Amino acid sequence: MSLLRASGVIGGLTLVSRILGMVRDMLVARYLGAGLASDAFLIAWRLPNLFRALFAEGAFAAVFVPMFNRTMAEADKDNPGSGKAAAIAFAGQILSVLFPFLLIFTGLMMVLAAPVVWAMTGGFPDGGVEKFNLAVTLTQITFPYLALISLVSLLGGILNSLDRFWVNAAAPVLLNICMIVAVLFFRGDTEVATAHTQAIAVTVSGAAQLLWLIWSCRRAGVVLRLGRPRLSPPVKRLLALIGPAALGAGAIQFNLLVSTSLAARFLPQGAVSYLYYADRLNQLPLGLIGIGVGTAILPALSRQIGSGNEAAASHTQNRAMELALFLSLPAAVALCVSAVPLIRGLLQHGVFTAADTIGASGALTAFAIGVPAYVLIKVLTPGFYARQDTKTPVRVAVFSMLFNLVGNLVLIWPLGHVGVAVSTAIAAWVNVIVLYWLLHRRDQLRMDDRFRAKAIRILGASAVMGAALWFLNPLLDPYMARGLMERVAALALLCGLGGLVYAVAALALKTYAISELRSLFRRPSRTS
Repeated sequence: MSLLRASGVIGGLTLVSRILGMVRDMLVARYLGAGLASDAFLIAWRLPNLFRALFAEGAFAAVFVPMFNRTMAEADKDNPGSGKAAAIAFAGQILSVLFPFLLIFTGLMMVLAAPVVWAMTGGFPDGGVEKFNLAVTLTQITFPYLALISLVSLLGGILNSLDRFWVNAAAPVLLNICMIVAVLFFRGDTEVATAHTQAIAVTVSGAAQLLWLIWSCRRAGVVLRLGRPRLSPPVKRLLALIGPAALGAGAIQFNLLVSTSLAARFLPQGAVSYLYYADRLNQLPLGLIGIGVGTAILPALSRQIGSGNEAAASHTQNRAMELALFLSLPAAVALCVSAVPLIRGLLQHGVFTAADTIGASGALTAFAIGVPAYVLIKVLTPGFYARQDTKTPVRVAVFSMLFNLVGNLVLIWPLGHVGVAVSTAIAAWVNVIVLYWLLHRRDQLRMDDRFRAKAIRILGASAVMGAALWFLNPLLDPYMARGLMERVAALALLCGLGGLVYAVAALALKTYAISELRSLFRRPSRTS
């Protein structure tokens, strides 16, 4: 599939998931607020979510997909038509090792939940024993989600390699549906009871996603056999690569973990929730654009680099960076300029107060500075993974994490939770700059003239949109705290007018010609 077609499939389904996720967060904010139960649940949810992002979706996909594609290509070269079977056999070897490891690791983490939560939070100095014990219990309930979603990632990586992107992209929709159903129909009378219901829904959603992927794989003719665990050379190669890839792909998640831990230890109650809700909006462009584009280009880069076509690989990454910037920069400007009305319209109801809106919107403004960087990291790292180089991104990630830690310790005292968000955003830009510099130095990626020209036009169009939103905010903000229909109308008007202004400005500045957009939708050959 072409870059835009594949990214559109993934991004479109991710949009559905993120919209449902926003509905979920609105309901959670209404019934949990930003207090003891909310902070405890979000800490419990952060742990399996961290490991999911690092291993299940980040590192595993980054290492497994290129190896699966290479296995398929090499087998087809030696014996045409045998590639798919050989690649599926390789995936079966991985499953036979992965499955028992996940059982042991999940059981161990559930037993050690108390010391793990204490290491993250320092025992919640602001909330006492009740808050700590609740976080431990919720962690034990949610952690089986990691094992389930890791198996989902294995099956999803196979389907992505077969260009069936939509199946894996649709799976997260089930997570949000389960959590929405839980909070609407099974919540308790108290905030603590509702937190328990949400934790159970997380694990139930993992089982639902796994069943969906198993069914989809069978429809695609993919059936994996669970055999005796055996460390064959390909399995050893994957295990050697996956550790560094976890750190490389998870720099953003590690930075968020550090930020959350510092907020839990040193900031007043509610800071963890402010950072979470701000990050949820901030992650929307990453999910729609970064993950979509990054997932779409990895198989193509693997094929191009595997066939020795470095020029085509550089062209693919230039177009991916171009598309990422075209979509992420206006999103960053919008989140930064309109943080208050967006948070108020989406979350300020029930036990989520006006003071909570101010707290969360400050974090969102700071996080938004890094939106293009979060997306570009997902676009640049496949350039290393496609060459089976997982060590370089990990070195860059470690440097970025150390930078973030120092920034947090410096900024948390004068700026509170906003300082934590500022540090995370700056660290993401440091990560991007170093990743690009290394690819450039190796002569594996150079910004071409088309990218430079379009970047300037994208910046101009985004600035025009930002100015328009600045004038719209005071007109629409009063409607954001009213009834549901008024909120929806005001949010739709704010987002719609902002998008319209950006589109008109982009066309006026000739950022993209209609013919260029059409060419992005064309389906190239698999070897291109």
